[in-house]
Amino acid sequence: MDLEMTEVAFFNGTGNCCSVMGTLFKSELMSRCQLYLPPEAAYNCVAELGELGLAQFVDLNPDVSAFQRQFVGEVKRCEEMERTLRYVETEIVKEKVGIADESEASIPAPAPREMVELEASLTTMENNLREVNINYVALRKNHLELSELKNMLRKTEVFLSENQLNLQELDENTRLLDADTSEREKDIEDQTYSSMKFNITGGVIDRARLLAFERMLWRVSKGNVFLKVAEIDEQMEDPGSGDVLNKAVFIIFFQGEALRSRVKKICEGFHASVYPCPDSGVERREMLCGVDTRLSDLSTVLTQTTEHRHRLLVAAAATLRSSYVKVRKMKAVYHVLNMFSQRDGGRVLIGEAWLPTADIPDIRAAVNTGAQTAGATIPPTIEKVHTTEQHPTFNRTNKYTGGFQSLVDAYGVNTYREVNPSVYTIATFPFLFAVMFGDAGHGAIMLTASLWMIIKEKSLESKRNISEIFNIFFGGRYIVFLMSIFSIYTGLIYNDIFSKSFNIFGSHWSSKQMSFVATNSTPLSLGMSYMLDPKDNNSYHSEPYPFGVDPVWQSATNKIGFLNTYKMKISLIFGVIHMTFGVMLSLWNKISKKLYHQIFLEFIPQIVFLLGIFGYLVTMIFIKWVMYGANKADPFSEHCAPNLLITFINMMLMKKADVDIKMDKCHTSLNYEIYMYPGQDELQKMLLLIGVLMVPIMLLGKPLFIMYRRRQARARYDSLRDELLEPQQEEGGPAEEDFGEIMINQGIHTIEYVLGSVSHTASYLRLWALSLAHAQLSEVLWSMVMRIALASFKGYAGAIALYLIFAFWCMLTISILCLMEGLSAFLHTLRLHWVEFQSKFYEGAGYLFMPFSFRESLKQAAEDDKEVLKTIAK
Repeated sequence: MDLEMTEVAFFNGTGNCCSVMGTLFKSELMSRCQLYLPPEAAYNCVAELGELGLAQFVDLNPDVSAFQRQFVGEVKRCEEMERTLRYVETEIVKEKVGIADESEASIPAPAPREMVELEASLTTMENNLREVNINYVALRKNHLELSELKNMLRKTEVFLSENQLNLQELDENTRLLDADTSEREKDIEDQTYSSMKFNITGGVIDRARLLAFERMLWRVSKGNVFLKVAEIDEQMEDPGSGDVLNKAVFIIFFQGEALRSRVKKICEGFHASVYPCPDSGVERREMLCGVDTRLSDLSTVLTQTTEHRHRLLVAAAATLRSSYVKVRKMKAVYHVLNMFSQRDGGRVLIGEAWLPTADIPDIRAAVNTGAQTAGATIPPTIEKVHTTEQHPTFNRTNKYTGGFQSLVDAYGVNTYREVNPSVYTIATFPFLFAVMFGDAGHGAIMLTASLWMIIKEKSLESKRNISEIFNIFFGGRYIVFLMSIFSIYTGLIYNDIFSKSFNIFGSHWSSKQMSFVATNSTPLSLGMSYMLDPKDNNSYHSEPYPFGVDPVWQSATNKIGFLNTYKMKISLIFGVIHMTFGVMLSLWNKISKKLYHQIFLEFIPQIVFLLGIFGYLVTMIFIKWVMYGANKADPFSEHCAPNLLITFINMMLMKKADVDIKMDKCHTSLNYEIYMYPGQDELQKMLLLIGVLMVPIMLLGKPLFIMYRRRQARARYDSLRDELLEPQQEEGGPAEEDFGEIMINQGIHTIEYVLGSVSHTASYLRLWALSLAHAQLSEVLWSMVMRIALASFKGYAGAIALYLIFAFWCMLTISILCLMEGLSAFLHTLRLHWVEFQSKFYEGAGYLFMPFSFRESLKQAAEDDKEVLKTIAK
């Protein structure tokens, strides 16, 4: 994996490498500059800055509304072109035409004179497409009407042919439809219905409205109509929306003109299409032939129109993305130009922007390039402006460090030129995570997933927004990669791989007292375990294991007690080291800000308090590890080792340790009674006294120093007799903070640090707790799932059961131990960094540097496009 060093060590315009210290460990030096641009070159200069993406512009017209700015007309034109492109894109998506992808970086912002040409071409494209769409919809509507008429004529012909009317025998008292066709004359088709008093109305209606339509006809006519309905099997589509329409043909028989008008109104009310239905069968057949001919001709025209519309959409799709990029870049440039102010009657445009100091030569070169492209005779100028405003924070990151910087920014953006903890987080975050997630097998699963995302990152980049969860994992793929590497390392240290151990270097425990030979009298059991006793010289010879934990501890009954004490102590050691490092970083902040008095009034008391109490506790842990052992004789045997928790409590209470009768013989040959070394009691009291004395220094030192400085300043001003300086000082001098507020703030910080040192040290015990919980959960999952398959089934059934149970075990391992436990360890690690570590030095009161960049603008627009396309697809 090739680390792109060009993204870590940046170069300025003069060819000198920027300070790596300033780039990685602190935010970039920023300068507020004024840009003097000639109007004819302003567009090109801002466009070049947009491609560079290193200038955060400041609005110089905050009181001017958006509708009163100089370039509001150009912005509206760009928005109109964007609306046109959106309409064209909607039609392309509906037609399912492929849209050509083009590289955004290769498409420059068009010149202002190209705006007219682009606007004209987009307007022509929209007009042509709208005209074709209107004609297409009209043709489809005509085709739908003819199809309905065709189906109505066919259904009517079939119905009337099956139920022919004998007009000579019908009167008002006979049934309208007679099923006895044997009494009808054969030439009934040549007769017309004009001599009858029965009227026929035919049409087409939506099936969903058919029941209500029939009920309304029955009620209005009081049962004096006859309705015949037949469903249309042919699939129809709505001309406008393309939705599928389910329709049916209806034929209404009634008498009288009064019912005619009522039937007509009911059909209109239910949006039924009424078509003429000739009385004569010959006329119906002639009309049907004419409708078929018109439908054939209309289908030909529809096919040609569809092909023409498809050609228009294909041509539009070929340039859609490039047109989007051009329009959006133009719009972004004019938005920035609206932040500029005019001077000398519009002969110069003045803008202000925050610029990285190291990149000013590159920015100046980009602006000059834009002016030369525009053919400006007056060169643009960039000048630094002194300001007391808070500078934005700009941390250069790449795809490797961006994830860790995001973790820090989620807590709070670091103040300008404050120490950036993300660099140290790259090492400490995965390590503390791995201490809690120490399992080489689970780390290997995470490593596989992270490597897949890293190797396939180019293809997955375009698919990262398919799921919010996947987007988060993909964005932190390098964090997961480092966490998996560290987890494998700590898993090997713990010798824990899926709750089992690897016997790589053998065991340094002797098996003389342990029988591993299976006999009839002493068979071996799969669950057999032993208690390991380090002071048994026949079993252990005090030789350290080459790497990690001896695998024999995996089956020992006292395994949990052994690992518990080990993990608890290293958790405290890591915690105190981590917090001490945070306090040391605060020294860097104070030196950078030239607050030297805070070094003596805050930093030194804090570090003395922390190391004098909790650093001493860590020292006691190492002393106990070195001085006492199971194979050592009294007074340095393991049962003579004092309890560190009791020792620490007695130290805090300034209480002398009680003499334990059981340990009375442990120190008979020593002069320092029950302590580990001479003068331990006096040293503990002195450290506690020094720590307590540091509290009033932290509480009162800084406020008293501020009061002293203020009195000195007042004394200097009182000694001045110049009458002009006194009102100037009264009017323009900064307002002093009240001394009471200073005392309250300092008191809060002091109490927070003192009590936080205790609670934060205890908080690092979560490293031990979660490591124990993860190991035990993994062991329970193995014994409750995999052990069943290995011990309970035999033969072919055992093979099948092993296959199924192993799949179930894998699913639980990934879902519970890797995902859920991994997320839990991640959150606890995040808390340790945000609260326990960063609270010692990190202020986090800054705001991000948000430069004007075409890349970011187009990225945000692309995300909006995806949301719109989802809406269109629905």
